[in-house]
Amino acid sequence: MAKADETYKCLLKDILSKGEGKNDRTKTGTTSVFGKQVRFNMQDGFPLLTTKKIHTKSIIHELLWFLKGDTNVEYLQNNGVTIWNEWPDKDGELGPVYGKQWTDWNGINQIQHCINLLRTDPDSRRIMVNAWNVSDLKDMKLPPCHYGFQLYTREFAFTERVLYYANSIALHGSLMDLSHTKLDNLRIPRREISLMWNQRSVDTFLGLPFNLASYAFLLHMFAQQVNMVPGELIGNLGDVHIYDNHLKYVVEQLTRNINKNPPHLKLKNADNIFAYKYEDFEILNYEAYPNWKDVPIAI
Repeated sequence: MAKADETYKCLLKDILSKGEGKNDRTKTGTTSVFGKQVRFNMQDGFPLLTTKKIHTKSIIHELLWFLKGDTNVEYLQNNGVTIWNEWPDKDGELGPVYGKQWTDWNGINQIQHCINLLRTDPDSRRIMVNAWNVSDLKDMKLPPCHYGFQLYTREFAFTERVLYYANSIALHGSLMDLSHTKLDNLRIPRREISLMWNQRSVDTFLGLPFNLASYAFLLHMFAQQVNMVPGELIGNLGDVHIYDNHLKYVVEQLTRNINKNPPHLKLKNADNIFAYKYEDFEILNYEAYPNWKDVPIAI
């Protein structure tokens, strides 16, 4: 399966070659295509782009902010994150956006519900979170772009568990005396977990690299909490566009060489999925081209 930068570059090229000019809410203008899918195997490394430096601090803090159920920008601003600064009211409120929908949809914590199902019914086809709450859209300063995701697990064959054990713990001696029970005692995962997110509007140059990394972080968190191995990350993308004022940066980015040694995530364990802290996330082996400092944002 292609690495993150290769998949991303292919998508940019596809938009440039097949996309059509389209008006948009911001009056900026876009080159747009409709209906794309991107897939990433977490065993290929953590999907952070190396053809431009991605600001992981903003991504991690935003994700933790979602999981807190917070809808006020104060937490983000206190941690130096400015990506939501264009939309709040004078009190910093954004209305019932992602965090509210994820953790309190009419009193239901959808994230915890997923954790419960993963532990009790991991083959369920209902392990989903939805942020597109139609009755609340009118009160949101910005309706959800990535509006829902689904989790999927599969059970490992015994040989897959043994190989996972051998690769991750550098097993010594014979494998013949192992059993599922012994592997359970060693806390070797029985299942792989994958995540697929759906996104109606995709700012491919600025937004998509953030969305990709954010859901990759979230997948690793779910996996750790239920003792599973991260598998695939899949994005179903609706209106996939490049803003006209981003085209020159895209053209330059496409000339940059891909780093063949992908980064990896080292994640400290937390008591539950809502207890992670920024310091629990460490990106290893991340080397990337510098990002541009003057990129305009379509508001």
